[in-house]
Amino acid sequence: MPRNLKFFSRFVLAAAMFIAAGAASTRAAELVMFEQAGCAWCEAFNREIAPVYDKTDDGLRAPLRRVDITQPPADLSFVHVERLTPLFVLVDQGREIGRIRGYPGRDMFWTQLYILMQKLDADTNKQARLD
Repeated sequence: MPRNLKFFSRFVLAAAMFIAAGAASTRAAELVMFEQAGCAWCEAFNREIAPVYDKTDDGLRAPLRRVDITQPPADLSFVHVERLTPLFVLVDQGREIGRIRGYPGRDMFWTQLYILMQKLDADTNKQARLD
């Protein structure tokens, strides 16, 4: 193999590994909301929580991502989708941290989200110790 080609091959391999490592480590936590048209509880969430969610600390840390439950995207194939909507799933780096089934009302939603964020903190600390 010519010397230039050998160097180029190693460069491309190193660049690919660097890009892959960076992509995996920069994937932020998300609160995925599986919803569907005509869902009254989804509409209640949209009235009571959605307008302020992205302004909260939790919303900044785990932005809300809306997904049609009838067409879940391939990047969420690791999530077991239930029929109940809304279904909120906290995901981080390709793993499910926890879920909230249905919309339990304003106060219970924030309480359950707090519990999920505590699980996220524990999972993040565990991953940091493993690295």
